[in-house]
Amino acid sequence: MPDTTAAPPAHADYRLSQLDELEAESIHVFREAAAEFEKPVLMFSGGKDSICMMRLAEKAFYPAKIPFP
Repeated sequence: MPDTTAAPPAHADYRLSQLDELEAESIHVFREAAAEFEKPVLMFSGGKDSICMMRLAEKAFYPAKIPFP
């Protein structure tokens, strides 16, 4: 059986993709807002934008509870 857990090549590129950079920046903004404001709020309508924001908030504060009501 062939080994499928090969190590990355020596010249592997560990830069973030553009999408990963945007996600990291969004998570940073969530954390800044939570630290700067007394009662930040995350509005949720159930649409695709709200679901995306909720997922980013989960990633920003995991394993703690999201500090927005």
